[in-house]
Order: sequence, then C-alpha cells, then structure tokens
Amino acid sequence: MAALPNIVLVHGAWADGSCWSSVIELLQADGYSVAVPLPETSLAHDVARVRHVLTRQSGPTVLAAHSYGVRSSRHSAPTRPTSSASSTSPASG
Repeated sequence: MAALPNIVLVHGAWADGSCWSSVIELLQADGYSVAVPLPETSLAHDVARVRHVLTRQSGPTVLAAHSYGVRSSRHSAPTRPTSSASSTSPASG
C-alpha cells in the first residue's frame, strides 16, 4: 500500500489555522500528516513560510488553501513538483 500524502492547509485572511480544526481531526484520524503554517504578515513572508513548510515535507504533498491562502500557495507550490495546489473552504463548525 502506498504511503498517504502529506497535507498542508493554508487559511484565508481574517482567519487562523483553527478554522481547519475539524478537517485536521478527520485527516489525522485517517492517518494523514497535516501541517498548518500560520502566515499572514505580508505576501512575501507568507510565500516564504509556505515554501518552508513544503520543504520540510517528505514524500508527496497536497497543498490546500482557502481565500487569501490561495495566493501565497500558488506562489509556493511550483517549488515542489510533488505538490498540487487546490482552493477549498474549511468545514464550518
């Protein structure tokens, strides 16, 4: 059986990583490794932070972002050919 991909979740503006809480719980319960960078200081810093988190992943990585997070993620994803970018909405509590 192939290893599960890593999951990196990037939140949008006016939110923090806690908006992914229910999603993180579900993914971790299914055995996924989940990272949530906490950017949002400037676009350049946010891109650097997402890139840093991506470089720390080993193996295939899925990058999912919401709202503003899509912008920093799209600038970050091309640095990792095993990454894929996706725009999504976190589950509401």
